[in-house]
Parts: sequence; structure tokens; C-alpha cells
Amino acid sequence: MPGTIQDHDRTHDHARPGHRPARSAPPLHYVPLRERPLRRLPQLFAGLALYGFSLSLLVRSSLGLSSWSVLNEGLMLRTPLSFGAATAVVGAAVLLLWIPLRQRPTLGTAANVVVLAFASDLGLWLLPTDLSLPARCCLLVGGIVLNGFSVAVYVGARLGPGPRDGLMTGAAALTGRSLRLVRTLIELAVLGAGWLLGGSVGVGTVLYAVAVGPVAQFFLPYFAHRTERERGENPGLDLKSA
Repeated sequence: MPGTIQDHDRTHDHARPGHRPARSAPPLHYVPLRERPLRRLPQLFAGLALYGFSLSLLVRSSLGLSSWSVLNEGLMLRTPLSFGAATAVVGAAVLLLWIPLRQRPTLGTAANVVVLAFASDLGLWLLPTDLSLPARCCLLVGGIVLNGFSVAVYVGARLGPGPRDGLMTGAAALTGRSLRLVRTLIELAVLGAGWLLGGSVGVGTVLYAVAVGPVAQFFLPYFAHRTERERGENPGLDLKSA
């Protein structure tokens, strides 16, 4: 995501005067669509639409993109594809890599490919070009914040990973390597390929890599869906949504 957040086991701290035990991260594994679809489907599509729009903000800033967006922009520059179409093509190609990794796509996976393509192209059509440097800086910061927020929204719906997230988790499971190592290697390879194709690499690329994870982590407790069983097992987990 682009911006993957992994599920962690709950930690237990020994209470000290004036010290609060650390809260666990909310559960994020897949939950079947039959559970509260009227709440979770709109959340999924809204999050993906905002994510796609955030990508267009980063593109219009011209100050650097995330690794996968660098690749998408490079393809856009080298082919007749629009940015959104390049995003969809890359997503579909990544899905083919799921086959040897024995990953199974879900509704959330398919929606990730389609909605991002349309939302990012719509954003690029709406946003002006040839902006001043201060305006571009605002687009960069706004795009990163919106990107992290939207990741929390669509991931919190728990309707399945996007193509890139599934590639990382599947490769880690197959190789036995850590998710951090696998993700880093994939991101570097994608960034290198996108840069060779002419994609934008700059200060925004670094800022995105550093900031999007913490932003998404901050918003995630407000949007992470919890099942009835999870709420019963963790009544003390103070999430803002169920």
C-alpha cells in the first residue's frame, strides 16, 4: 500500500504508579463478508477511494512518490496508460504472483485494484497542474496524511489484503523470512524499477516511507472492525468502533 499494518499479540506490562499498560493492536485478519456487510462494505470502498485520491495528491505535488506509485508513474510515462490504468495493471500482475504463493484473493483484493484505478485518475483530472512550491508542499503533506488515514479505514474493514500486501505476506510465509525483510526487498526492487522508468523520486518518497505507517497506526483503532467474539474476549480494548 502501500502502508501495511500487521496484527500483533497483546502485550502485558506490569503496572506501575501512573503507568498505563500498552494497548494491543486491533485484530486485522480477514473476517467473512456476511458479518455486518452494511457497515463494512461502505468503509472498504470509502477507504479505497480516499487512498486512490491521496495518490493523485502525491503525484501532483511532484516532490516524490511511494515506491509503488513511482513504478506506476514510470509506466504511465513509458506507455499509453493513465496513472490509474497503470495502477490496475500492476495490481493485476502482482495478483498473478499470488498463484505460486498460494494466496487467495478476496472481495477486498479485487476492490483494491478497481477502485484505486478510478479514484486516482479522477483525482488527477480534478487537481490542477503547474502549482507553486508552497502549494505542492501542502499537497505532499495532505496526501501522506490522507494516505495513512485511508489505509486505516480500508484495512480496518477486514475484507482482505490488497495485491501488494498479499504478495509480501505470501513471500514471507514461503521463504520463512521476516515480513520486514521481505517488504524492504520488494519496496527497494519496485522503487528501483520505477526510477529507471522515470518515476518521481524525491523528498516525498522519504517522507512517505517515514510518516505513513505512524499516521495509519494512529487512525486504525478508530476504524478497526471487531467481531462479537473479539469484543467479548477483550472488553478492555477501547476502540472507537466495533
